[in-house]
Amino acid sequence: MGTGKTTVGKLLAKRLNRKFIEMDEEIEKRENKKIVDIFSSCGESYFRKVEKEVLKEIAERKNLVVSCGGGVVTDRENLRLLKTTGIPICLEASIEVIYERTKNYTHRPLLNVADPKKKIEELLVYRAPFYQQISLRVDTSGLNPSQVVDKITEILKDDKKITSST
Repeated sequence: MGTGKTTVGKLLAKRLNRKFIEMDEEIEKRENKKIVDIFSSCGESYFRKVEKEVLKEIAERKNLVVSCGGGVVTDRENLRLLKTTGIPICLEASIEVIYERTKNYTHRPLLNVADPKKKIEELLVYRAPFYQQISLRVDTSGLNPSQVVDKITEILKDDKKITSST
């Protein structure tokens, strides 16, 4: 949350001439409900089940840039699927930056709590071992979205994951 996945994903897709998919939007279409409503009416475990199904469907497609929710990697099967069917890149930011970027939004159900900064810290601590399994990471804290896309494309070129013609 708040690391720039959607904004950066759209820009990266445009740069690479690929289609962009926002997983949360796909989940909302499938369920005909906003994420916040899915969490409140069905719970997080139901959301994670649907998220897993949507990820499996998306993973069958090619040449996409996909923005996944930050919790998708907490499921080992999801993480394995991301690694075997794509090039996962973890966008990171400091707690303070994430808080500043998300504090005015109510559509983030995990942060609709009394102390959202503390919740951000708890989520990052819990998710850290999963995020560490993603070898490509970019700290977006002091960067604008275009700079993040530049970093990602350089990383991918250096790793020979994309070619200059892509």
